[in-house]
Amino acid sequence: MRPSGRAPDEMRAITIETAFTRHAEGSCLIGFGDTRVLCTASIEERTPPWLRGKGEGWVTAEYSMLPRATHTRGQREAAKGRQSGRTQEIQRLIGRSLRAVVDLKKLGERQITLDCDVIQADGGTRTAAISGAWIALRLAVDGLIESGALASDPIEAQVAAVSCGIYQGTPVLDLDYDEDSAADADANFVLISGGKIAEAQATAEGACYDEEGLLRLLRLARIGCDRIFAAQLNAVKK
Repeated sequence: MRPSGRAPDEMRAITIETAFTRHAEGSCLIGFGDTRVLCTASIEERTPPWLRGKGEGWVTAEYSMLPRATHTRGQREAAKGRQSGRTQEIQRLIGRSLRAVVDLKKLGERQITLDCDVIQADGGTRTAAISGAWIALRLAVDGLIESGALASDPIEAQVAAVSCGIYQGTPVLDLDYDEDSAADADANFVLISGGKIAEAQATAEGACYDEEGLLRLLRLARIGCDRIFAAQLNAVKK
């Protein structure tokens, strides 16, 4: 029995509120259960120095966790003067995931930055951030297309992410904190609509697993991401 009482292939409730902030070109507040992440997309008519004059753009991301997103207060990284290795790893993951579905040449010489700020954490913050960042990106690009700044859509597909793990010997979908902290193995899958895999992170924590165990986690991830894809489309059509 999962602590939440969910079935092994059952996601937590997905909630999405678009246009959550006034000034960002695209924004949403996404929730996977009690996890809440604010995702915003900011467009700048410039590119990083190494891309200047090359006729293509860039998509990047920044990630942070608010001090009381967790059970105890964490110190702001700005106050410490440096980002943690975890923060750097997650924001690079978000950036790679979004670039996997964007034609940077069609984007033109501009940069879109996705800011993902965790307001409340209960497991799956990076996967919620990726899934919400796509919505913010989609809304920002829609604005560019509507204004005539883009002649064609640079976003080629959807991207979403979900966590899976082996909890008390059973593969389960969408881990919350109670499961994640006690799982024998946990994995994060970043999937693209149409069936391709953008990234897979899988780690044995308490016990190793075999090939069939990995495939069972991937099959659960496909179930979860299909549900996220549907929620994303519903959100951006509103």
